Amino acid sequence: MPDAPAPRDSSRIVPPRRAVVRATVTTDPLDVDEHARLVDDPAAGAVVTFAGVVRDHDGGRGVTGIEYVGHPDAADVLARVVAETVADLDVDAVAVTHRLGPLAVGECALALAVSSAHRREAFEAAAALVDAVKEHLPVWKRQDLADGGEEWVGSA
Repeated sequence: MPDAPAPRDSSRIVPPRRAVVRATVTTDPLDVDEHARLVDDPAAGAVVTFAGVVRDHDGGRGVTGIEYVGHPDAADVLARVVAETVADLDVDAVAVTHRLGPLAVGECALALAVSSAHRREAFEAAAALVDAVKEHLPVWKRQDLADGGEEWVGSA
């Protein structure tokens, strides 16, 4: 594995750790505050969290709930994607969990936290992580529609 890039922030006294403290999938409810506690780091001046929450609509139709179904390798893929994504970012720690199974409107499907020395780095890393998870995680979503129908959506 190549050496991690040097930090771009010259004010740091130690390089960013780029630690992945959690990258997993679960059927358990998600707690974004727990993810924030997991990334606590003395070098961090910013902690950014993200909660991907089930909404009550999609494509102009009402949604009453969803179910996420994951490939058996989903946890391994998530761990790899998160590690690859943060390898080039000036972050101290990240925690990412994607939920599987049935979820009601308002429940958290993706919990994420990033700590970094500065807010811009943390926000940019959070956005990059969400995009990478959505692009690569082998998870499929079935939406229960308000009209009684259902729809499968390609990936999370």
